[in-house]
Amino acid sequence: MGENTNVKVPLISKIAYGMGDVGCNFSWMFVSNFLMIFYTDVFGISMGAVAALMLFSRFWDAVNDPVIGALSDKTHSRWGRYRPWLLIAAPLTAIVLILTFWAHPHWSSTAKIVYMAVTYCILVLGYTCVNIPYGTLCGAMTQNIEERAKINTFRSVSAMIAIGVINIVTVPLITALGNGNDKRGYLLIAVLYGCIFAGCHIFCFSKTKEVVTIPEKEKISLRRQLSAVMQNKPYLIAAAGQLLFGLTLYGRNADALYYFTYVEGDKALFSVYSLCIIIPSIIGAACFPVLFRITNNKGRAASIFALFTGLSMFGMYFFTVRTSPVPFYILSCLAQFFFSGFNTAIYAIIPDCVEYGEWKTGLRNDGFQYAFISLGNKVGMALGTALLAAVLGHFGYVANQPQNAVVTAVMKHSFTTIPGVLWIITAAVLFFYRLNKRYYNQIVKEIQDRKKA
Repeated sequence: MGENTNVKVPLISKIAYGMGDVGCNFSWMFVSNFLMIFYTDVFGISMGAVAALMLFSRFWDAVNDPVIGALSDKTHSRWGRYRPWLLIAAPLTAIVLILTFWAHPHWSSTAKIVYMAVTYCILVLGYTCVNIPYGTLCGAMTQNIEERAKINTFRSVSAMIAIGVINIVTVPLITALGNGNDKRGYLLIAVLYGCIFAGCHIFCFSKTKEVVTIPEKEKISLRRQLSAVMQNKPYLIAAAGQLLFGLTLYGRNADALYYFTYVEGDKALFSVYSLCIIIPSIIGAACFPVLFRITNNKGRAASIFALFTGLSMFGMYFFTVRTSPVPFYILSCLAQFFFSGFNTAIYAIIPDCVEYGEWKTGLRNDGFQYAFISLGNKVGMALGTALLAAVLGHFGYVANQPQNAVVTAVMKHSFTTIPGVLWIITAAVLFFYRLNKRYYNQIVKEIQDRKKA
């Protein structure tokens, strides 16, 4: 292999890679935070139908995630394996995002459900075609473990800024652009966010470079790839962490607007809450390299961040914005600070697991491995949102009406104690991640020595 793969990545490339996650969040975080309440309160679709869709769509993911991961590994172009997917798939997915938020409240129940299912499943496929190559790209930019940590810090800081902006401006923008008509407001927001999604990925494509090549081999069977994955212990721990991450994060995100609308009594408080946590989220994301230097282990760093995220969220149960705003917002800021550090750490782990797998089995399949990480995250998301929708529906949720005591209790626990406990479980799982900095550097050296031999 003629090129040096242990390279320092230029600042512009780190910024561009971070912008890719800005784009991802203007699509996926918008979807995870607002699509469920859009379906129930604007489109007029039942909680039961939404819950069923979320579960069904994960069977769809189970098929398309590994397929897209394997296809991206096999892509050959003058731009590399992963970057072309950003250029082509992002604009197409932006169009589908717009169609997904095009409400038809006067349609029959069957027509609504069919439209929801078709647009959502195509949207998920499009997002997969962008996000798996994007996530895999980090490992192809360098094999330097510290550079990867920096790249993922840029990614996470950018993501936290994007998420903060989305959560602060979306509710007021829906009102302003829709002029009181939420149906129109959501559609125009989707047009705006779709353009940002496509533009950020095109910029990421243009300013990044792939230098780590996958060895040319014979066609590798699915069975062999799965066998290699099962031998990769750090990867399996990271995948379990991603499953719990998706379950906890997206279930809580889907609940957040319901919580502020029906428990606190004012959906405008969601924007206030989001404004309060944006600075802690940026600082927390930037603190990951510091904790990594102390622990020399990305999994242990992620475990520490997850533990304190869980404790902070659990504490939020005992306060409300109306009666105890100061402790509520302090704990919210602490939870977001630790969550942001975790978010940086969990994604920084994945490229290192690829090297471990290549060292252990002789097989390097970045895209295929990232696909299962993505699948774990999305399965967690599906379970989190589907369970929330099913439980709220079971206990008598009625859109745009005052809710009964059980429904509001479910909304409150789903925002505080339940994610709190799940974060503590996530911390316990990631504590067993053993691939530290010294071990990783030894692995990379052995891989390079094999290639020279």
